[in-house]
Order: sequence, then structure tokens, then C-alpha cells
Amino acid sequence: MGIFSRMSDIVNSNINALLDSAEDPEKMIRLIIQEMEDTLVEVRSSSARVLADRKTAERKLLRVTQEVSDWEEKAKLAISKGREDLARAALQEKRAIEEELEASGAELQSADEHIEQLNNEVSQLQQKLSDAKAKQKAIVMRSQTVHSRMAVKRQIHRSELDEAFSKFDKFERRMDNLEGELDAMDLGREGGLAAEIDALRDDDALNEELEALKRSMQGSTSKNAESADGSAS
Repeated sequence: MGIFSRMSDIVNSNINALLDSAEDPEKMIRLIIQEMEDTLVEVRSSSARVLADRKTAERKLLRVTQEVSDWEEKAKLAISKGREDLARAALQEKRAIEEELEASGAELQSADEHIEQLNNEVSQLQQKLSDAKAKQKAIVMRSQTVHSRMAVKRQIHRSELDEAFSKFDKFERRMDNLEGELDAMDLGREGGLAAEIDALRDDDALNEELEALKRSMQGSTSKNAESADGSAS
């Protein structure tokens, strides 16, 4: 594919469509920019040849135009000298050169049209290159933003997980403390509930023994009192 044909393809291409269909838009836009820059370098190099051809065509046109004028002057001179035969021959040369003049004019016009088209396409390519660089900047910024957000999200999720484990650890420590308090309440108390019930039973027996002792003492006191009353009588 020729350089100018490739440049035309690039100018007429749809960058957005290329990016939409790309698996890696960041890589695609980088390749597009590289191709555009390479194409511009080649176009500028090739343009030198086109401009040189245009200058050659222009010089040829000036030379042929001068030759036409010269043969016309020669024909006039021959007529003035009464040499119509020479005048006729000069006019024939002029006519032949006029055909060459017409071809040279067409060649120069074609070169000018080519250069104008080239300038337009180069301008469009430069504009496309500017647009592509702007898109590249936007894609890079968007990519960086997405990666930053992903990093933040991962950190947030990690913090939430750490917080969840921290709460779980606190809950376990709280349960350990409560169990420790319960164990402390049972310290020195043998047998737990059964021991308390046995203690109540022992307490009842102790109370009965105490009451029996009290009754016994009261009985002894009464007998002593009666004995004292009998002796006094």
C-alpha cells in the first residue's frame, strides 16, 4: 500500500469504532498514534518529491511558453521579409510547441491539485493525530482512575474484613470474661447446687439439735426451781 493511500485510509478511519472493538483500547490508541506519526514522517519526505516535480513542470511550462512566443516572433519576422514559406514553417513549429504547452499546463495543474489534496489530507491527519492524543490522554487518565478505585475498594474490603475479625475477637474476649466471672462465683463452693441443698439439710439438723438443747436446759431449770421451793417449806 502506497504512503498516500495509507494516509487516506487513516484520515477516513473511525478511531472511536477501532477503540470500541479493541480488547485493549490503551494499546490500540498507542499503535494508532505511532502509525499516524510514522505516516506523517513518510508523507513529508514524499512531499519533497511532489514539490520538486511541480517545480520541474512549472519551469517546463515557462520554457515552452517562451518557445511559443519566440516562434511567433520568427513568423512575424519572416512575413516582414516577404518569406511566407518561412513564416508558415515557423507557425507549424509554434503549433507543435503549443500542444506541448497544453500538456505542460495540464501537468502543472495536476501537480497543483495533488499538492492541494496532499495539504488537506496532511491537515486532516494532523487533526486526527491531535484527537488521538487527546483520546489517549483521556484513556490513560480513565485507566489510572479505575485502577486507583480498585485499589481503594480492595483496601476498603480489607479494612471491613479486619474490622469484622476485630469485632469477633472482642466478642470472644467478652465471652471469656463472662465465663471467668461465672467460674469465680463458684470458687470455694463445693458441689455447686447440690452442696447448697446439703448445707440446708445440715442447717435443719443443726437447728433441731439446738432446739433440743434449749428444751433440755429449760427442763433442768424448772426442776432446780421446784427443789428449791420444797426445801424452803
